Formats: sequence, C-alpha cells, structure tokens
Amino acid sequence: MSKNSTHKLSLFEKFLNFVEVTGNKLPHPVAMFFGFFIITIIFSAVLSYLNVSVNYKEISRATGTVIEKTTYVQNLLTRTGIRGIFDSTVKNFTGHAALGSIVVAMLGVGLAEGTGLLNSVIKKIVLSTPKYFVSAVVVFAGVMSNIASDAGYVVLIPLGAIIFLSFGRHPLAGIAAAFAGVSGGFSANLLIGTTDPLLGGITTAAAQIVLPGYSVTPTANFFFMFVSTFFITIIGAWITDKIVEPRLGDYTGPKIEIDLNSQMSPNEKKGLRFAGITTLLFIGIILVMVIPENAIFKLTQDEIASFISSNNREPGTMELLKPFFSDSIVYILMLTFFIPGLAYGIAAKTIESHKDVIKAMTTAMSSCGQVLVIIFVSAQFVYVFTKSNIGIIIAVKLAGVLKELGISGVWAAVGLIFLTAFVNLFIGGASSKWLMLSPVFIPMFVELGLTPEYTQLAYRIGDSTTNIISPLMSYFPIIVGFAAKYETKEGSMGIGTIIAMMLPYSIVFLIGWTIMFIAWSYLGIPIGPGVNMFM
Repeated sequence: MSKNSTHKLSLFEKFLNFVEVTGNKLPHPVAMFFGFFIITIIFSAVLSYLNVSVNYKEISRATGTVIEKTTYVQNLLTRTGIRGIFDSTVKNFTGHAALGSIVVAMLGVGLAEGTGLLNSVIKKIVLSTPKYFVSAVVVFAGVMSNIASDAGYVVLIPLGAIIFLSFGRHPLAGIAAAFAGVSGGFSANLLIGTTDPLLGGITTAAAQIVLPGYSVTPTANFFFMFVSTFFITIIGAWITDKIVEPRLGDYTGPKIEIDLNSQMSPNEKKGLRFAGITTLLFIGIILVMVIPENAIFKLTQDEIASFISSNNREPGTMELLKPFFSDSIVYILMLTFFIPGLAYGIAAKTIESHKDVIKAMTTAMSSCGQVLVIIFVSAQFVYVFTKSNIGIIIAVKLAGVLKELGISGVWAAVGLIFLTAFVNLFIGGASSKWLMLSPVFIPMFVELGLTPEYTQLAYRIGDSTTNIISPLMSYFPIIVGFAAKYETKEGSMGIGTIIAMMLPYSIVFLIGWTIMFIAWSYLGIPIGPGVNMFM
C-alpha cells in the first residue's frame, strides 16, 4: 500500500501500520482460515479433556422461555465430531449467510454493470455531488442499507469503491466508508428494521423472568438509533477523510476517467430515463405486494393465527412482513438492478440481443471466484468454532466477571457495551449472543433500576462497533476479496490490511457512541416512544 514518505507518522498511525504488517505476515486468508480450522479442532480436544464448561440461562428459540443450560466444550476429534465435519462440509458452504446473497445479487448487478447503467449512474453522481460530501453519502447509504437485510454487504461495499474511484479517490477508502456504515452502524437507522422486533422479542422473554407480563416493542430504541444514524454518518465520513484515506496514500491502479466538464450522451440520457421509469414501476409493483391488507408478502390469517398460538402474542408490522424482509429481499434486490439494467441496455443500445445479457451475467459470476473460495474455507472454520462451544464459554465467563465486579447504574450498562464489543469478536450474529446474555443482564440490571430497553440499547451499541474488525463476522472474508481487486502490490492484501483500515472506525465508534450513550442517560431523554432508561 502506498504511503507518503514525507509524512511524519503519529503514534496511532505507527500502531495501525504494525497491525497491518503483522496481520499481513499471516498467510493468505484462505490458508489462515484453514489454520484456524485446524487449531480450533485441536483446542476443542484439549479443553474437552480438561472438562471445561459453564452454567447459564438462555432463552429458547422455540418457546421463548428461559431454560437452565450447562455447556461443555465439545471434542471434535471424536468419531461423532469427525463425521460431523465431513457430513456438514457442503451444507456449511451452501448455507453460508453470504453465498446466496452474493451469487443471486451479482446476477442483477452484473447486468447493470455490463450494460453501462452503473457507469452512467456513477457519472451522474460525480457530476452532481460535491466531492467533500461523497464520504458522508456512502456512509449514510451504508447505515440505511441494513434495513434491506444483507444488501449493503453485497452491493454497496463494492459500489463504494467504484464511486470513490470515479472521484479520483482511493477505492479502498470507499470500501472502508461503506463497510463502516453497513456493519459498524448496523443498529442505527432512520426506520425500524428487521433487527428491532427480533431483539425486542428476546428482550421481552428475558424481562419476564423478573417482570411477568412485561413487553418490549420494536420501537424501544428508535429515538436513540434515529439520532445515531447522523452520528455514525458524520463520524464515519470524518474518519474516512482524515484518517483512513490519507494513510492509504495515492492509488496507482487502474482509474475511472470521467470528464466533469462533459455532458452525458443522448444514449446515456435515454438509457437513464428508461431505467428510472422501470425502477419506479418496479417499486410500485413491490409496494402493491407489501402494503395492502391481503398483500402477497404479508402473513395470511391462518399464518397469523399460527404465530399467535406459538408466540402467545399478536405479530407486529415487521413480523407481518417477515417473508418480504427475510426471504425475498435478495431476489428483489437482484431484480432492482436487473430490470433497470435491461431497460438501460435496450434504450442506450448497449444490448443488441439476449446473448449480451447472458454475457454480462456470466462475466459478473466469473469475478466471484476468489470470494467463493474464501467463503468455502471460512464456512468450515465457523462451523467447527460454533460446534466446539468455545465462543459460548468465552462469552459466559466474561459475563460472570462483569457481574462480579458489582458496578451499578449507567456504568454497569457501559460495562455491558464493552463486554459485548469484545464477545462480538468471537460470536457472530446479533440474536445468538443476545439469547445468552439477555437472561443474565436484564434481570441483573432491573435490580439496579435499569429498564430492559435500556439494557438492550447498551448491547446493540457494543454489538455493532466491532463487527468491522471481527474475522468471524460472516461477510468479513468477503470484504477481503472485494478489497483485493484494488490492491496494487501483488500479495500484499490480507486480513491485516482490512483490520488496520477499519480499526479507527471501530475505536471511534465504540468510544464516541458510548459517550453519546452516557450523555443521553444523564440528560434523561427517552430512548424510544414512551421508553425511559430507569425503572
């Protein structure tokens, strides 16, 4: 990576360089994840032999009730463990959270790129957006994208690189800005997302341990998260412009040349006009399938009755739209690029026959080769790490340490933020950690006078801030694959580069968001509609 040799490095920059150099001395990400895979299996045998275990409470996914559990480290070097590894290899790969999203979405994105739609849209952005706003626009788009499931990871992060490159800026800074918004700002949004009812349901079950009949709504943290959207956008853009991009130095790879003084060609204008019309028509069709009472993507009366009987409560708006958000969004995302891309190609005359459509989609798939290899190996590592229960042992042990410290009030919640941020490095998934931590901390914090909603908010802050530096996060290896495309020095791209690039965001988000949390607490501002911080 290019660095400015005349620039005197600060202590923090030296630290980031150390992280990058040390991390990149590790083997290629594929080899490294394979090494983690082997080491985890060996550790599982050793810790199992030592009979390492933890006792804790967890909320049952099936019934929503709290159950007592004892979890031991599982030895994977047994007959059952080895057979499990072999039996699940294909399923681990095909079931990886990122695989289906990337492959399906790239079919649509590939057509939009191949026909020239993305290039024209980016040119339009470059011609109409002030250069000093682009970082904020990319970070903000990343934060908002998390309402559409994994769309931000699949589309916005690689698009961030192209947008920055179009502005003559370093594409890795674009990846960093988008990644910071999508993942580092995961909990923030101006709208209620799919995570809100999910966490609210888990928090409700944990709260009812000590507060029978208590209910946590999906809007429990809305006010705080609404304001956090602007906080993450402003801070993320500042870090990109002042820390990350200066450290990256000048980009010496292939560039996108756009003449800012030129006008768009008649064919480009016609293509964009047709693409815009088809996009609006497609959005209209989707709204018809979502909004009306008997919309296709809403639960039927029979499905609602089944939901009530199994959950003992009425479904909220987001739960009524669960098929749309959890099952259909990736395909809808693909069509959102495919249909306008096709319309653009026909209108701009970049598509002459169906063969051009197939060629564009095939080209997009061929660019995913390295990403698919990384997904395969990392999926096997995540499987053995999860199966061994080592992550659960770490989380519960650390929770016990925090509980024994006897910290009270706001500072107990701050302790939960930092505990969650650390545990997040070992256990991916917002709900899986909260299923374990909520039965411990919500009753404990209720006794300290803190509401369940407030405890949930502290958890969400910690859970978001370290996503971007955790190799166990489902999409982290994929980001390495995206970034490798723009690394000009052969073989220099590795996990160390990504962690060093994202570490400033993680540190500043964690500290800044915590300060905002403390200030909000002392000011006594409601964190959601009708929701206070103290019992």
